[in-house]
Amino acid sequence: MPESVTLEVGGRTMVIETGELAKQANGSALIRYGDQNVVLCAVTASEKPREGIDFFPLTCDFEEKMYAAGKIPGGYIKREGRPSEHAVLSSRQIDRPIRPLFPEGFHNDVQIVATVLSIDPELDADVLGVCAAGAALALSDIPFDKTVAAVRVGRDENGKYICNPTLPQYETGGMDIVIAGTADAVMMVEGGGHEISEEDFLGAVAFAHNEIKKIVKSIDQLAKKYGKEKREYPLKKVNSDLEKWVRKNFAKDVAKAMRVVDKGEREEALDKLNVDEAIARLGKKDEDVRDLLEDEKIAKDFGKIIKAMEEDELRTMVVDEKIRPDGRKPDEIRPIWTKVHYVPRVHGSGVFTRGQTQVFTAATLGSTSDAQRLDGIMDLEEKRYMHYYNFPPYSVGETRPMRGPGRREIGHGHLAERALEPVLPKKEDFPYTLRLISEVLESNGSSSMASVCGSSLALMDAGVPIKEHVAGVAMGLILKGKAYTVLTDIQGLEDALGEMDFKVAGTKKGITAIQMDIKVQGITIDIMREAMARAKESRFFIIDKLAETIAEPRESLSKYAPRMIVIKINPDKIKDVIGPGGKIINKIIQDTGVEKIDIEDDGTVFITSLDGESGDKAKQIVENITKDVVVGETYLGTVTRTIAIGAFVQILPGKEGLVHISQLAPQRVDKVEDVVKVGDQVEVKVMEIDGQGRINLSRKALLAPGSDDGQGQRGNGAFRPREREESAAAPGGPGAPPTRRRRRPPGRHDE
Repeated sequence: MPESVTLEVGGRTMVIETGELAKQANGSALIRYGDQNVVLCAVTASEKPREGIDFFPLTCDFEEKMYAAGKIPGGYIKREGRPSEHAVLSSRQIDRPIRPLFPEGFHNDVQIVATVLSIDPELDADVLGVCAAGAALALSDIPFDKTVAAVRVGRDENGKYICNPTLPQYETGGMDIVIAGTADAVMMVEGGGHEISEEDFLGAVAFAHNEIKKIVKSIDQLAKKYGKEKREYPLKKVNSDLEKWVRKNFAKDVAKAMRVVDKGEREEALDKLNVDEAIARLGKKDEDVRDLLEDEKIAKDFGKIIKAMEEDELRTMVVDEKIRPDGRKPDEIRPIWTKVHYVPRVHGSGVFTRGQTQVFTAATLGSTSDAQRLDGIMDLEEKRYMHYYNFPPYSVGETRPMRGPGRREIGHGHLAERALEPVLPKKEDFPYTLRLISEVLESNGSSSMASVCGSSLALMDAGVPIKEHVAGVAMGLILKGKAYTVLTDIQGLEDALGEMDFKVAGTKKGITAIQMDIKVQGITIDIMREAMARAKESRFFIIDKLAETIAEPRESLSKYAPRMIVIKINPDKIKDVIGPGGKIINKIIQDTGVEKIDIEDDGTVFITSLDGESGDKAKQIVENITKDVVVGETYLGTVTRTIAIGAFVQILPGKEGLVHISQLAPQRVDKVEDVVKVGDQVEVKVMEIDGQGRINLSRKALLAPGSDDGQGQRGNGAFRPREREESAAAPGGPGAPPTRRRRRPPGRHDE
């Protein structure tokens, strides 16, 4: 039997177990949550570091198994392949709060694998992956002092915070924020909302941290009783003698290089501070240091020492001197310039440049059938808005192989997508699929937030009726002892050497997306409050800059964008529009020249065309097919065939009725062909739809004075029971049985 602890989180029971599954791993934990959610996490560490490794090789994987939701993968391959976007994002959520808590100098390979064994499709298990990873590490013999847990926060219709809400509750409350942390502090924030205020966000963080403390306490209780004793692992430390010499001989050089404003020139100056330069500076009394520098293993410490000196110098500059490497003040934003409609062929485009960070975004509009179909364990079927972020090597002046998107690219694209989604029009109002691609052309920090700004420009340029501009900014933090400084619009160096990367995006009404990562063991709510206040000021400033370029969406779409017509039909008529094997709908597309006709189960029809004329034609045909024939209405129809007792006229696609010979003209008609022939267009009035659905028409009612309903006196064209019977028996008549028709005496039908 497994050992376990039980607690209540968000109104559901959480059970944390160990000792039954995955016992050969360094540590494992199973979390059961609610009625259906089960996540297993196993952690392992290598016995010793790999040769030549001078970093911490941590790998986190969130494994989504389709069996967890009772599904079989779609397509030809029935085995799970590459991780879904959701799995990649969930893996990042495990990595980010855990990575800073490993000991400095711990370079053994560590692998964390969280596997979803069972899931409630309306309840995201990503936060359970973080909790399971925190529990597995606490139970393992791997050095990891502070236990980590995570929860998701939403709101109900009354604005009350909810712990671990369901998917429908995300929409109801307009908030979806994941918070991870230890018992002492918050480690990571990821999420967004429908223009939520800073205070509402901070309230959600405080609410989440209380729940996190409960989970951490339970994990620690389990680990105290059943956890493994922590093993001694080698911790890589720099050579103290070498560090002392480098700091003495390179302090002025590092200080000078860190104050070079231009990024390229600064990096060039720092690159010159290398081992070769160190050897060149050796004096006669430095023979011991020469031996250290000529030892390849020890010489690797030189770069680490220089980087540590850069961090120290940055703290001195920012906290003590209140000046940044590029000369800005702590709350100053880099120069901004923007353009829209940068290239002609795309449906919408925008360029956003902030300092040495530049992003080009292209917006493409498509039909509803272009939406991304989702085949995953969550209860999500499709996405009509997709945002992709690309980070080519030339953006930072490097060369490297071009591969598929990595986890960073997927994460940044998702963040921008989350930021813009709340301002997009609803599908009923703007039934397009939206695909935005952000190409990072230059990068010196905060490229993800630049992609948000560039995308806001591109959407307005495309004529997408978004509510208002969305802008984003990345905030940083520099700590020096107990003193600290919050930085606005951080650049690459401040991100790499600083303690925080806090991205905030939104409109002037509120926050739509937020992401916080830190490199220390947690930050306080007060620091977050100050960072958010600065971010709000900066966001407003940037939005004003965007509005100077384009203040509102263009009134019309690009001439290259498809035109979309939406109509609603009776769901029972869908089969009539599609036809057997798609025959009817394909003919409409062929005859009118529209690109696509998509029909949803609720009877919503989306007609996509490149011009309005073809779309209008297709719309008219669909409406005619699905239109109900109304008694008393007049229609212009086509004669399809004639028989002795009358003519059949098609008044709508697939709908025809009989004009009895007595209803063809005011005067007596001896022969149908004397009045109408096959192919003639005639105006007719619907007189009756009988109990069998047969339509009786009259041409006479529109020609004879005072005759408007075909009822009343004899001679006005009213059908008699005998005539209805013979009409129904006519060969090929609506619902007619194959019976022999008896010829009537001449003239009887027009008494």
